[in-house]
Amino acid sequence: MKQTSKTDIKDLTREALAAWLRDREIAPYRAVQILKWVYVRQTDTFDLMSDLGKDIRNLLSEHFIIARLEKTRVETSRDGSRKYLFRLADGKYIESVLIPEKDHHTLCISAQVGCAQGCAFCMTAKGGFSRNLSPGEIIAQVRDIQNDISPDAEGTLRVPDILNAERSGGIPTRSVGTRYPAPLTNIVFMGMGEPLANYKNVIAAVNIITDGDAGLKISSRRVTVSTAGLVPGLSELGKDSDVNLAVSLNAADNETRNLLMPINRKYPLEMLLEACKAFRLKPRRRITFEYILIKGVNDSEKQAKKLAEILRPVKAKINLIPFNEHKGSEFLRPEQSVILQFQEILKKQNYTVMIRESKGQDISAACGQLSANLQRPAQ
Repeated sequence: MKQTSKTDIKDLTREALAAWLRDREIAPYRAVQILKWVYVRQTDTFDLMSDLGKDIRNLLSEHFIIARLEKTRVETSRDGSRKYLFRLADGKYIESVLIPEKDHHTLCISAQVGCAQGCAFCMTAKGGFSRNLSPGEIIAQVRDIQNDISPDAEGTLRVPDILNAERSGGIPTRSVGTRYPAPLTNIVFMGMGEPLANYKNVIAAVNIITDGDAGLKISSRRVTVSTAGLVPGLSELGKDSDVNLAVSLNAADNETRNLLMPINRKYPLEMLLEACKAFRLKPRRRITFEYILIKGVNDSEKQAKKLAEILRPVKAKINLIPFNEHKGSEFLRPEQSVILQFQEILKKQNYTVMIRESKGQDISAACGQLSANLQRPAQ
């Protein structure tokens, strides 16, 4: 993606594009037509938008681009996880991770270039903060990877083509027996950066990602925004969207959390948990609390019992994530017996507790590691 004076059309919401068209005496309904070409048909040029007049296509080409991210490197793990390093128009880098599930894919995307939160266990934090991503840069991670796993190669249909055929009662035209790729259905804002620190752009991107008509058609039930604990953004997120909330907790007392996550000094556990209690949840949904288990730091029986106690007032489920060891970090992964014991204590307190192993451990799996590897001077 090269720098240009033109605006990436993905930076515009449907409403903003409709207003732009109205100002030029073009019917606002054209915005839906245009965005369907961009997101549903994955078109990269306005010239192909055949249901628009040539004058409209020329006008769009004069003012907008439909930008793709530059894939600088892609690493594929033995477990099928795929890590993308994207180069932005200004030469900065972000990462996205595609995770294969049984019958679908989950995509972990970034909200910022770098991160200002300074969490002690995080690789991204070591590089500091550079800037926020635009809505278009956030959306592009989903759009481009959705396109990447649904190629127009011979004998393969794009996933949207299959879904559209099914909805219309039609039959895909390619040969029966073709092995179609699993669709991308789940999005998690757990990559580089703090999503709630880039709130306006993240919400704009979420609205397009979840737009079922002229967007990327990902259900809001399958979109999760993770935060380190920016309390002011929690209530806004609950009002402005129906996405799921995940909170990176990682400790059950302020002393330990202060050590791991500097944000806790500004928004301590008591304040964070009050905000979680007040968070507007859809029926049958719960807040996911992510807890990275670090040997000798937060993995004791005492911490497990305290965690069960402090989460009692919240509709909660817990993901235990054994620390993913990487160069430059003094932290270690606990023994497997310690991990299982921690889980068992919580399960006995009637919590839903999953152990989430890091995917892609044979590649640059830690968030920020691929970018750091690229930019680290040769020895």
